Amino acid sequence: MENVSTIFVFFLSGLNETSRTHRSALFFFCLLCYCITILANVSLILIIVLDKTLHEPMYILLCAFCFNALYGTTGFYPKFLWDLLSPVHIISYSGCLFQTQVFYSFAFSDFSILAFMAYDRYLAICHPLDYHSIMSMKRVIWMTCSLWLTSFFIIGVNSLLTFRLKLCSPYINRLFCVNWSIVSLACFPKETSINGIVGNITIIIFIFLGFYIVWSYMYIIKICYNSIEKRAKFMQTCLPHLISLSACIMTILIDIINNRHSFKYLPQALQNFIAMEFLVVPPLMNPLIYGFKLTKIRRRIIDFLTMKYI
Repeated sequence: MENVSTIFVFFLSGLNETSRTHRSALFFFCLLCYCITILANVSLILIIVLDKTLHEPMYILLCAFCFNALYGTTGFYPKFLWDLLSPVHIISYSGCLFQTQVFYSFAFSDFSILAFMAYDRYLAICHPLDYHSIMSMKRVIWMTCSLWLTSFFIIGVNSLLTFRLKLCSPYINRLFCVNWSIVSLACFPKETSINGIVGNITIIIFIFLGFYIVWSYMYIIKICYNSIEKRAKFMQTCLPHLISLSACIMTILIDIINNRHSFKYLPQALQNFIAMEFLVVPPLMNPLIYGFKLTKIRRRIIDFLTMKYI
């Protein structure tokens, strides 16, 4: 107990092996990605908000999806871009916990919204007569806000459990803070047992949502198999969801495996890419997929580019 000191600042070592030349190139590449991510998501939000014909549950959920992408990337890019230009990579203890809260509430909200989208498509295709009575605009907005708050609360519990730990080292071998990177610095491993239990419960919730989404789309595919009309509707509205879902599941699984079983045998650059993948790829890819695939959105984009009134 006497050797335990209070830690106020963490030192991040994920970029230590990256040369100054590579950092400059990486800075401009990441800045470009951030700008495109903001432009794509904000454009989709504005199109949906300004066009009253798009004020439908599916597009409101898409709007929430884009808001969540902006939330997650804003928690990542500014600090990461600053670190690329800085010789020393440090972050305060409170800033570290805040990063953890933002990153994983973003990932949890993304998955929750995808589950809600799956339910929306299930009702629209399998129970079209009941769809508008169940999926009213007021209910969709209320449910979306509830999902955000629930995600924030669940991740908040993990963060609070981490905050109570006494830490013996200020060095984190990552680009940014995540819950397990802080927990691994605990002086007394026995104190982290409850963190492991709550972390596993959180993962189980992720798995449950994943099974629900997969079941929903399998049921939808079964219903659409013998109907050309429903098959066309599925290809038009569900395919973007499936692509986003696949990307989300893949990136989250990779991140969970990386957190629990660090890929120390891999080059540092590849470890960095694996670590930041879930914060970079889905927020950049999803609005582009929905923008090009959903007919109404694509038409509004074309109208805007050709200077027509949206």
